[in-house]
Amino acid sequence: MQILSENICFGGVQGVYSHAAKTTNCEMTFSVYLPPQERPHKVPVLWYLSGLTCTHENAMTKAGAQAHAAEFGIAVIFPDTSPRGEDVTNDEAFDLGQGAGFYVNATVAPWASHFQMWDYITSELSDLVFDAFPLDRERQSITGHSMGGHGALTIGMTLPEVFKSVSAFAPIANPTNSDWGRKQFTAYLGNDETTWKAHDASLLMLEKGHVNPILIDQGAADNFLDLLRPETLAQAMASKRQAGNFRMQSGYDHSYYFISTFMRDHIAFHAQNL
Repeated sequence: MQILSENICFGGVQGVYSHAAKTTNCEMTFSVYLPPQERPHKVPVLWYLSGLTCTHENAMTKAGAQAHAAEFGIAVIFPDTSPRGEDVTNDEAFDLGQGAGFYVNATVAPWASHFQMWDYITSELSDLVFDAFPLDRERQSITGHSMGGHGALTIGMTLPEVFKSVSAFAPIANPTNSDWGRKQFTAYLGNDETTWKAHDASLLMLEKGHVNPILIDQGAADNFLDLLRPETLAQAMASKRQAGNFRMQSGYDHSYYFISTFMRDHIAFHAQNL
């Protein structure tokens, strides 16, 4: 692992790091924020998964997470959203290929050779950061925005023994019935729609839910509501009788202004479970 840059932030170290990822067959970049409380004890961890077109850097610079993480003594990990590089398959559309990994393991060529984002997040990067930093593997939570909210919900519900709590900002809630999902799942996973179900938060909610409460914030003025389909997840939570809060926030859109406004609520929510 190579440290590319480092700066002091709220008493902790926030660094940008890269490593040659085996699962994606390319160099991957990520960021780790360590709160002041990290010495000498290991600290709990919040994973933040970003949305379409984002890198590790967007949330790190715009979401305002670090100040609240410092307050609650939580480390934050910001992974990239996909493999990148000249040798990595890409598409001209912004919602497929580089910057749009959708947190799945692709099984269809040419994507399968690099796009193994589920394993990268849950296994390879996880092992790397817990070996390299003073983080408590037994205290992990996960959140994310849009495509990253989709990833946080699907990963968190599938691995509740790892992620003690789950939240999301404006998640892609029902990708099997949305153009933000059907297009990408066809490309990455193929035409067998039964393989898509494991990556649909609304379907997973009906099947699994989560043992702890879930927090969802959705902007009521979000211009992507038809693609996000938040009503399907709200209905699934009600049908499952899932503990938690699904909050429609009046006047808020899909931007980082929305995320930064409610970021403290989410970190406080995870702190209660960690």
